[in-house]
Amino acid sequence: MADGKKTDDYELRDKGGSSKGYEPPMSTPRPAGSAPIIATTNSPVFPVLSYCGSSILMTVTNKYVLSGFGFNLNFFLLAVQSIVCVVAIQMCKSSGIITYRDFNVDEARKCWFPVSLLLIGTIYTSTKALQFLSIPVYTIFKNLTIILIAYGEVLWFGGSVSGMALFSFGLMVLSSVIAAWADIQHALQNYGHSETEASAKVSTLNAGYMWMMFNCICSAAYVLGMRKRIKLTNFKDFDTMFYNNVLSIPILLISSLLLENWSSANIEINFPPLQKNRIILAMIFSGLSSVFISYTSAWCVRVTSSTTYSMVGALNKLPIALSGLIFFDAPITVPSVSAIGVGFVSGIVYTLAKVKQSSGPKAGILPTTSVPMSASSQSARDSFKS
Repeated sequence: MADGKKTDDYELRDKGGSSKGYEPPMSTPRPAGSAPIIATTNSPVFPVLSYCGSSILMTVTNKYVLSGFGFNLNFFLLAVQSIVCVVAIQMCKSSGIITYRDFNVDEARKCWFPVSLLLIGTIYTSTKALQFLSIPVYTIFKNLTIILIAYGEVLWFGGSVSGMALFSFGLMVLSSVIAAWADIQHALQNYGHSETEASAKVSTLNAGYMWMMFNCICSAAYVLGMRKRIKLTNFKDFDTMFYNNVLSIPILLISSLLLENWSSANIEINFPPLQKNRIILAMIFSGLSSVFISYTSAWCVRVTSSTTYSMVGALNKLPIALSGLIFFDAPITVPSVSAIGVGFVSGIVYTLAKVKQSSGPKAGILPTTSVPMSASSQSARDSFKS
């Protein structure tokens, strides 16, 4: 379980923002067969494809578990993902592949526990929304979180919103409206012969939209809260992942035992005998996918520029949305495809707006003036990765 938003924790860049790939010292002899390995490691193509693939893999496996067989043990699913993630990154640390700080009780209790609670709210509402909505609609509505975060930065971090970013927000809202309209129209057309079935389908979609709204609010609160805490604790990416998952495991397990139905009948519904092994494997695989996402994100940041990494995040929404059309029965209609297209364009426009805003003078900013900030707030004003 890992959040997709990354902070500027990777210091392999020069002052101009360009990436510095690893270059072995000239005096060090290198085996003849190692050149292709180093070339592959420092080539931007492989890490970018790995990052996109891991993102698609996690979304598809979660959707498979949540909607395939009437699954309703969402807290248990998240607990399994967190346990798998902690075990995996601990093994990587023991092998020397990654490094992160050891667990500190005082640091966890005073600084990071509130952030973990927000993350639990984020991922739980995410699973509920994904359970009721198709992957393309879920991906499109997820863009609305960017708007909440952007204006949260304006209110609490002295951020600003350019005219171009504002235009991208309009496209995001438009794509969400088109997606919702396409979903409802498809439900009415396919179940219109039965008023009961049509009403049930629309109610399911409305439940999904409600959970999606909660998810956007929780996601924005989590990102803004985590951003402040990272500045205070100087956490790196894998520090954040480790603390988030370790603190989440007991809460998720207790919530599952107290709030979810663990009767033998419900367990059989969630884990049908014929599909039980596949569902358990998918749950474990989704936990490993979160590790892959964090590792490949760090890899992308190391071998590409920050602009390329931001653009990859925007472009990545298209294959994730298309995966819902390919692997699941998401409706393929003109409005639904149009919604994906508009959402895709909105992500690109927003990324270009952030790049332009960070590289040029702050002219034409909305609001036109920012409120005075303290020194601590000013230090917290870093670029946000969407």
